[in-house]
Amino acid sequence: MKTRRVSRLVKRSALGMAGLALAAMAVFAGAGRAADEKDRAAIGQTVEQFETAWNKHDAHAFAMTFTEDADFTNVVGIHAQGRGNVEAFHAPIFAGRFKDTHQTGVVRSIRFLRADLAAVDVEWEMTGLKGPDGSALPDRKGLLNWVMAKQGDGSWLIQIMHNTELTNTPAVPK
Repeated sequence: MKTRRVSRLVKRSALGMAGLALAAMAVFAGAGRAADEKDRAAIGQTVEQFETAWNKHDAHAFAMTFTEDADFTNVVGIHAQGRGNVEAFHAPIFAGRFKDTHQTGVVRSIRFLRADLAAVDVEWEMTGLKGPDGSALPDRKGLLNWVMAKQGDGSWLIQIMHNTELTNTPAVPK
């Protein structure tokens, strides 16, 4: 008799613990989704800052969307390391061939690798590019592949960027 009571008590305790564990998981999952949405919004703000800086042709503001130790690689494989070098690379092209360009971007995907690190793909389109002789060039499309790092203030900055041009690539069937 005592054994059955102990057995029932153990079963009830186990069920109670399982219920508490499930409730805790639900609370943490909800908190995780809220943090996830907050981080997605912060990443979206960086995308907007990136575009705004590009469209103002402001190399300093553009570079400020990158971490201090960032790695940048453009569509033809030119690499710049560090925020200062990203700025120095963009200043002359923003004053030259890219001075009349306008870029728009749409976040294609965000994958959180850790709570403070995310892989982000941004589809971009650019208009207004001029050739070396000043002639208008066709609009361009591409994909930015970013690794972004969360900062202490909750903002997200680009730590690694690879830019891919997709202008002459056929559309992928959906």
